Amino acid sequence: MPEPTLQTEKANTQAPAWDERELDSLHENADKHEKVRAMFNAIARSYDLNNRVHSLWRDQAWRKRCVQEARVQPGDTVLDCACGTGDLTQAFARQSKASRVIGSDYTPNMLEIARHKREHLHNQVQARIEYQQADAQDLPFEDESFDVVSIAFGIRNVQDPEKAMREFHRVLKPGGRLMILEFGQPSFPPMRWFNSFYCGAIMPRTATWIARDTSGAYKYLPRSVSSFKSREEMLASYRAAGFIQLWSRPLTLGICNIYRGHKPN
Repeated sequence: MPEPTLQTEKANTQAPAWDERELDSLHENADKHEKVRAMFNAIARSYDLNNRVHSLWRDQAWRKRCVQEARVQPGDTVLDCACGTGDLTQAFARQSKASRVIGSDYTPNMLEIARHKREHLHNQVQARIEYQQADAQDLPFEDESFDVVSIAFGIRNVQDPEKAMREFHRVLKPGGRLMILEFGQPSFPPMRWFNSFYCGAIMPRTATWIARDTSGAYKYLPRSVSSFKSREEMLASYRAAGFIQLWSRPLTLGICNIYRGHKPN
């Protein structure tokens, strides 16, 4: 099977997407959306390896839990936003009874990797998956099109998370579920200290080395976690977008949080 042809082969020789000054106010940066796309284009090839290594292989277990908690029914349709290289999209297609799973992402190189990975799946699983380039803030889907919308480790990378959540609400059918996986801050002090040290000092160096990255991705990513919404603020965003029956749980001692909200019937 040939390697996927990425659209930005020269990405790693270009100027960094992020510099140190911008990292102090990255969520307020007016160019965040395009910077994030440039960054993920640059690290697409090594993204899965870095996810496995730096989550200590827990990232797949978190996605599996997300599929379980989505309560997918036979015949449901699922939209996986900011799907990246397609891990959660594939998990929905393999582990649930969804009839159709669409993975959407703003980054062409990530989608190219996802499509390449789909070719290695069983034919019946392949047939349920499709990928489409789309902006989570302006989804190209009709109102009330999906039973489940998910986004894993992507909501903090959107320029306007509240706008994206309103879009998720719009494309969900009444009674549909919005599933979000996002990194958090452990509440247990020793674990919080270890996580901060690991994400702030170790991971940026080792991940940058693995990716041979010059985009600043692995400086941005830990900063984007530590400066993003708390668990309580995320639940407030769900309410503001119109979701009810809110539920959330910390995973792996709070390194990751899972959220679920329902669109009212």
